[in-house]
Order: sequence, then C-alpha cells, then structure tokens
Amino acid sequence: MESVELKEAIEKLELVDAHSHNIVSLDSSFPFIGTFSEASGDALSFAHHSLSFKRNLREIAQLYGTQVSLESIEEHRKTSGLDSFTSKCFKEAKISALLIDDGLKLDKKHDIEWHRNFVPFVGRVLRIETLAEQILEEESPDASSWNLDSFTKTFVQRLNSLVPEIVALKTIAAYRSGLDIDTHMSKEVAEKGILEVLQAGKPVRIGNKGLIDYILTCSLEIAERCDLPLQIHTGFGDRDLDLRLSNPLHLRNLLEDKRFAKCRIVLLHASYPFSKEASFLSSVYPQVYLDFGLAVPKLSVHGMVSSVKELLDLAPTKKVMFSTDGYASPETYYLGAKKAREVIYVVLRDACASGDLSLTEAIDVAKDIFSRNSIGFYKLDIDTNSSSPQSTISPKLEMEEPDVQEDSSSFVRIIWVDTSGQHRCRAVQAQRFNRSVKKNGVGLSFAIMGMPSFADCTAEESKLTGVGEIRLVPDLSTMRTIPWINQESMVLGDMILNPGEAWEYCPRETLRRVTKVLKDEFDLVMNAGFENEFFLLKNVVREGKQEYVPFDFGTYCSASSFDIVSPIFHEIVPALESLNITVEQFHAEAGKGQFEIALGHTISSNAADNLVYTREVIRAVARKHGYLATFVPKYSLFDIGSGSHVHLSLWKNGENVFPASDKSSVHGISSIGEEFMAGVLFHLPSILAVIAPLPNSYDRLQPNTWSGAFQCWGRENREAAIRTASPPGTLDGLVTNFEIKSFDGSANPHIGLAVIMAAGMDGLRKHLQLPSPIDINPADVPTLKRLPKTLSESLEALEKDQVLHECLGEKLLVAIKGVRKAEIEYYSKNPDSSKQLIHRY
Repeated sequence: MESVELKEAIEKLELVDAHSHNIVSLDSSFPFIGTFSEASGDALSFAHHSLSFKRNLREIAQLYGTQVSLESIEEHRKTSGLDSFTSKCFKEAKISALLIDDGLKLDKKHDIEWHRNFVPFVGRVLRIETLAEQILEEESPDASSWNLDSFTKTFVQRLNSLVPEIVALKTIAAYRSGLDIDTHMSKEVAEKGILEVLQAGKPVRIGNKGLIDYILTCSLEIAERCDLPLQIHTGFGDRDLDLRLSNPLHLRNLLEDKRFAKCRIVLLHASYPFSKEASFLSSVYPQVYLDFGLAVPKLSVHGMVSSVKELLDLAPTKKVMFSTDGYASPETYYLGAKKAREVIYVVLRDACASGDLSLTEAIDVAKDIFSRNSIGFYKLDIDTNSSSPQSTISPKLEMEEPDVQEDSSSFVRIIWVDTSGQHRCRAVQAQRFNRSVKKNGVGLSFAIMGMPSFADCTAEESKLTGVGEIRLVPDLSTMRTIPWINQESMVLGDMILNPGEAWEYCPRETLRRVTKVLKDEFDLVMNAGFENEFFLLKNVVREGKQEYVPFDFGTYCSASSFDIVSPIFHEIVPALESLNITVEQFHAEAGKGQFEIALGHTISSNAADNLVYTREVIRAVARKHGYLATFVPKYSLFDIGSGSHVHLSLWKNGENVFPASDKSSVHGISSIGEEFMAGVLFHLPSILAVIAPLPNSYDRLQPNTWSGAFQCWGRENREAAIRTASPPGTLDGLVTNFEIKSFDGSANPHIGLAVIMAAGMDGLRKHLQLPSPIDINPADVPTLKRLPKTLSESLEALEKDQVLHECLGEKLLVAIKGVRKAEIEYYSKNPDSSKQLIHRY
C-alpha cells in the first residue's frame, strides 16, 4: 500500500522543468529522430537500435494512439499540427514552469514567447558563450577590430542589461575546452584567444580555452553580484564534447575560488557517467546542486535508475532537481517528465524499502525534486503548494490559478498591514478559498484602514467608519505554505473597491503606483533590503503579576547570546528560505535580549512583502519556543531601540546605477544616486510620519543611539540619519546603496517605501544636490538641524509636504493623519499604555 500511495503522490505533482531548449517548426531541417539520441550524422542511423529509442518510440506511439513506428508517429505529427500535439504533450507531462536555454542552434526554432502558449510560466536561461559569439559577430563600437577591452565592456554591458529578463546563466565550456576552468586567466592569454577566434573567421565559434575561461569568470562576477545561478553542462552530450574533460571534478579550481563561493551552481545531466563524482561535489560544496535531465530519458531504465541513485548516494535531497532537457520536439518534454516520475518512484520506493526514508519523507523528497528545489534555487515566484506561476519576469501573463491543496483542516490566511503598521489576517478553509475567495476575496469594512495601535476602533479624523465595504483579494503570486504550522498557507491581500478598481487606501497598490512612475519617468527601479531588529521577551511572574523581561542579557554580537538563541534561529532561517526570502546575516544586538536579521535586497514591492512575512515567521517561531518577539521601536526607555533600517539602491537594465562610474566622483555616488538621495534627505522630516509612526518611535530616535536623530548624511556614519554604504568587495571610494536609519518595525513597509521613492523622485526632478557629508558624531555639530523629536513635529512636516501629498493621495493622507493624531492624543494621556505595544508589533 505504501508504494501505491507514493506512486499516486508522484503522479499528481506539477513539475518545474529547470532546463530545456526551444521547440522547432514542423518544417525545420532538424530530423525528428534526432530528438531520441545525442548521435548525429552517420551515427544517427544506429539510434534505432538503442534501448532508450525502442522504449521511447513505444511511449510516444501509445500517447498518440499510432503504430509503433517512426513513420506512423511522424505522419500523426503532420496531420495533427504542431500546436495540437505540443499542447497534448505538455498537458500529459503536467509541466507548469519551463526554463529555456535558447542558445542551442536549431533550425526554425520558436522563440521563448511562443512556448507560453502551452506552459504558464516560461523563464529564460542565457548561454554565455552564445552571447559572446553574437557580440564578436557584430562590428566593434568604434568600427575597429575587437580587442579584449572593447569586447569585455560590451559583454558586461550586454549581460547586465539582460539580467532582468533571465533566471539563470549557463556555460557549455565542457563542449569547448573542458571544465578545468582557470578563474585567474591572464588578460594577455585572453587577448590572444580573441585574436585566434577572429582569425578563424565567421561564423564565430569560441573554442579557445583562455577566452572561454575569461568569459566564464566575467560571467561569474556578474552572477555573484546579481544573485543569478549558473548552469554548467557536465558529463555526456554529442560528439563535439570530449567526455574526459567534462568530469565535474575538474571544477575544483572554480569551486574553491572564494570570490564565487556564494554563486549557486547546478551541474546538469546527472554528470553521467560521473554521477558519483557529482554527488560527492554536492555533498561537500554548499553552492553545488544537481540536475538529472538528459540522463532521464536518454539512458536505459537501468542506467536512469542507477544514475539517479548514485546522485542520491551523497547529495542532499534538497539539492537534486528535475529537468527534461527537452529540445526541438515537445515529445522530448513528455518523455522526460514521464520517465522522471517512473525513475524517481523506483528510487524512492527502494529507499523506503531499505530504511533510508519513511513514506512521508519520500513524498516530501519527490515534491522537492520535482518543483520546490528549483523554485528556491532559481528564486522563481511560483507557489510551492500548487506551483501556480506568478512571475516577475512575465507580469502580464494571465492564467487560471490552480487550487491550493484542500481538506477540512486546511486553512488559508489572507494578510494585510493597516495604516498603523499592524499585521492582520482573515482565515478561510481551503475549500472556500478555492471555490470563491481566491477570485472574489473577503469583505472588509472601510474601518480597517482607520484603526490606531491602541484600540480596534476607527480614529475619528481618519474619515473612515464602519459604513462601506471593500474586498480583500489575495495576490496569488504571494501565496506561500506556512513553514511553522501544518496544513496552512498564507497570502497577501490587495484592497479592491470594485472589480479592477483598487481602493485608494491600499498600501500595496500605493507602492505599485509610485514604482510605475519611477520606471516610466526615469527608467529606474528601486531595490530595498531591510534589517529586522527585535527583542525576545519571556513571561515571568513577579509579586503575583505577569510581566515580560528580556530573554537574555548579553552584549552586541555576543557569542554566548547567540548560543542561547541558536535553536530559534535554526528554525527561523530555514523557514525564511522556504519562503524564498534571502537571509544575509543575523546576530545579537546591543539591547538586552535584542537580535537582528538582515535580508537580501530585491525590488521594493518584493522587499515590502518579504518584510511582512519575515515578521510573521519571527513572531511565530518565537511563540513556539515560549517567547514573545516584538518589533516595537522602544521596548524600554532604559535600553536601545529597535529599528527596521532599510538599504536602498537604484537599478537600470539590471545594473546598479547608484555608484559613480569611476572613483573621480566626490562622494562615490552617481549623479542619479546623489539627486535621489538628496530628495530623500530633504523630505526626511515628513517621511518620518510614515516610517516612524508611533509616539514611541521618537523615544528611539535619540542622539548617540545609532538611530539617526539629525537631518544629515555621512559615509559609513551610523549616527547619521542616512548612511552611504560600501560593502566588502566594492571598489574603493564607490557607494553601492544608502541606509535610512529611522524606519522602524511599526511602519507599514509598502507605504514607507512609497513615500521614500516619491521623495527621491522629487530630488531627480529638481536635480537636488547633497550637502557636505558629516563624518563625525552629528551631536557634536551644533549647526545641524535636529529631525522631529515627536510624532507631532513630523506630522506637521507631512501636512506641509505637497510632494508626499501627491504620492499618497488625499484620502490615504487624511487617514494617516487621522490615525497619527489619535495616537498622539491617546499616548499623551495614557503614557503607560505604550507598554502594551509589545503585543501589537
């Protein structure tokens, strides 16, 4: 019975095909029999006699209902038409996402867009050698012969411009000069390589090892900076490849290069016949992952099973991924998917029989291999529950959303963040979610965006009441399986007034709207990365009264404090990674029982969404361990405060344009970056009313507390309100991003980033210039302007700031002001009530 349950579970899975190639037209010169074998030329005449050919021919004949002959199948293809049998193949394969390397030269191949007619999500994998060859086919920019400098400049610019359009890079160095990559290839050798390639004439084919290694190293630098994974062809292929040089063990020099230690690498094709070697590399190098496409279905059944088993001998199951290596014909995708299901079933069945896995573990491993590992590795915006594609690469793609897994005890939480920065949710059973909520949402009163932190009632001056209703409609691209509790999912909601009409108060729509203006007017994208400071508190009883006290009393970056908290972080960090949230580092902070988790940067809308989910994870995991995690700005007047510092950068065509182009810049910042940051600095007093929204926030914003109490900026000055940062690896004198210190954990992240972006755009429009940086403690400069000391002062600044009025819109602005005024009045009369904020934030 267990094997039946395992087989049924595997058959139901939607698949993410992580490596494939373009399909060709029916009138392509590429022979259909070529899709069954890696052979070519005269050797192809023997393909009929391979075990895999005979098996695969029967599989296709059964799919189409034809006789078992190549001629019958080809006749069926002609009479049915490409669209018809392509649709059938993908439907039967249950492939919901496809990553295509379009660098394979195929006659009359269809472009990537065409494939979206058959698969909901299609991403592009960029083959670096093809890009390099295309460049060398062109005339050099100055009409002279290409040299290494002109080629490198063009290659880097072209690759950077393509970053937003791709999900991964790929190299076929194994086909050209082998995998013994020299990542320190000299420019002299690479220059000779270019000369050799050009002298060979056109069409350009790069086979020179020095040039191949140089191009791959340049690509790795971009992959590292842009957080792109790299696919590497390993093991067998067609006869252009020297199998001796495609052993992945040759990659040791690359894998040991510390510059690229964090660059995610996947070894393709099970590295067959070097599957054991690949398994070893995956087990000892954290950045190495494995893919078994091509080996499945091109080998015999025994070969497929044995190669996948060898991969799993040492490799973590979280590192093994499915692909079809489909190419030219849709049948290759069908066969790859069908045989992969069968092979994985046999491998996991045997693992259960031998005691390596339980049935539950085996089913979980299957889900990882067929979708979840690829989603995490390639950072695809696809729901791991259903593999429903919602792509930042193809935002206009419309599709029918698959259902979430449902039973009577499965719930979905729909989360929103209100004007006062509080997280709230409605939960529904999965059946109802699938039936109506995912399309129509749930009803909410207008009052939800008018509530202050101290009571669940509307602030009078917000002008919002219990009269009127909106729909909270789930944004299915944010659907995630909750990692800390079984049978629950969560999704962020958009506030809709009428179908197709966003409510003016919707925070996520506000950020989307301002982001669009930045893109349309300046062709820029703002990336953001948040730091999360929080206190861990434990409940104690003193003199018969319950109170919360710090979890620990260690110092800043204390190793002993981290020892104590480590079990909690061992749950928090994997939980965040399961949500595709990048965690850069974490440590004990300066407060008693205070800790920090820094997240990786991403586009602003994703960064805000990630911040919401991060807070949810931290609170939930802390609760599991019996502690209260609070992001309140000032937990104790006798201790340091907690911020949600945000790092910001500007990107254009996939390249960070915040740094200056060379070291000659006075501040190391580009003119665009300087104007944008100058706008933020100028509007910071009014921005505070949004990003430091509680009276309690201003207890934190004090001099000499690293929170930024003065309206100034400085280079790596953590007492300045705005700090420019040059992380390790940045060229000396250049700045990659700037940090705003005053953002705190009670702020609505979507509205906060929206007003910051609007302020930056004002700087761009007016060409504002930065004042001189402050490179000492701002408190020691008597002429510096203090930022608002109270919420009342920042609210007064906001009321005068026309730029932020236009950003927020009149209705949302009124609500924000109304809620802030209610906060000011209540806490001035009830100062002790601020102690209860630990339960709200």
